[in-house]
Amino acid sequence: MVSSIILTLIAIAFLLIVIEDVIHVNKAKTTLFFGTLCWIISFIFPLNGQSPETIQTLLDHNILEIASLWLFLMAAMTFVAYLNSKGLIENVVNRIMPTSISERKLMFLVGCFAFVFSSISDNVTATLISLAVIMSLKLEAKKLVKYATLIVFAVNSGGVSLITGDVTTLMIFLDGKVTISNLLLLIVPALLSVLLLATLLSIGMNKQLEFKKTKFKRIEKTDITIAVIFFTTVISTLTLSVLYSVPPLLTFLLGLSIMFLVAQFLMRKKDINKDMIDFIRDIEYDTLLFFVGVLLLVGALKEVGVLSQFTNLYTVMAPEYANYLMGILSAGVDNVPLTAALLKADIVMSQQHWLSFTYATGVGGSMLIIGSAAGIIAMSKVKELTFASYLRLSLYLLLCYTFGYAGSYLMGSFI
Repeated sequence: MVSSIILTLIAIAFLLIVIEDVIHVNKAKTTLFFGTLCWIISFIFPLNGQSPETIQTLLDHNILEIASLWLFLMAAMTFVAYLNSKGLIENVVNRIMPTSISERKLMFLVGCFAFVFSSISDNVTATLISLAVIMSLKLEAKKLVKYATLIVFAVNSGGVSLITGDVTTLMIFLDGKVTISNLLLLIVPALLSVLLLATLLSIGMNKQLEFKKTKFKRIEKTDITIAVIFFTTVISTLTLSVLYSVPPLLTFLLGLSIMFLVAQFLMRKKDINKDMIDFIRDIEYDTLLFFVGVLLLVGALKEVGVLSQFTNLYTVMAPEYANYLMGILSAGVDNVPLTAALLKADIVMSQQHWLSFTYATGVGGSMLIIGSAAGIIAMSKVKELTFASYLRLSLYLLLCYTFGYAGSYLMGSFI
């Protein structure tokens, strides 16, 4: 009975996200309300006779995951907020972009940039930077939605072949299911699926985009120093994570603190109205609260026992088909607990199947805008990108996911 109530509340919460444009209620408010309500109900009416201590332990685990992601987002978004306010990103775009480019070429350029950048950094940073680039171009609303959709798919695809690029990829690698050389085989199908999506989204986009070169803003040495600290932080995050298993959160917070200290020293003699630490206030807290609400809902979904039922797919169908469906299911359920549930189930599969599963859980979340961190960030940053507008492109996304999955399975035959 309690499980049914919680599942109903979760369904209502996701429905309210879908119809946000109709009811005009911010999705951060609804997800936060229903997410906390589900957990309060689980304390008042314990599931399966669990003690309050057990539920508290489960909640603590969920809160730890949320806090880690929240702090990581806060650090990355503060860096980007500063670089944006100083015109650094706009200046780079002005220098790189030609005065005229076709919409189709821009689509491929954006897709490749997001794919490559997410391969060398985390998904959050890659999404924020990629979105900042296209939003500085002043595109039409419908076209902006297409470019943002491509970024979400490309970012999720870019990190799938590296253990530093996606958490689920790292989990599967650490469990000994795939090797680094195996994972590198995913680069080709992942990139080709991004190029396919760029091709499909650019259908009918034949116009030339004319960019008026704005006057270059003078970039202070302090701003260049902060940009160097940012990219050094990104590289250090990847390096320390691989070599010493240092949590990315710690490295990014260290980078943020270095930015504050360096700026304090460099700006000491300048007459400025805004302290560096004040840029934290420029963060879109709607995005962060939306994250909290969604992850609370997903945590409740996990404790109700829905995730453990997904593993039953492997008893009724072959692994290649079950993996494909698991990827699509990860669009509605966090792919991390989904992957953890499958690993704990100790299902026996070949390396070829584990490789295709890695692709599926890494990219499958792109099927829905709320299915990945990249999607949630994009939804919060681009007001034209809603659940409904993203869903209109679902056929293209499903086709490209299917193409990439088939390619990953084919590449697995070379192992």
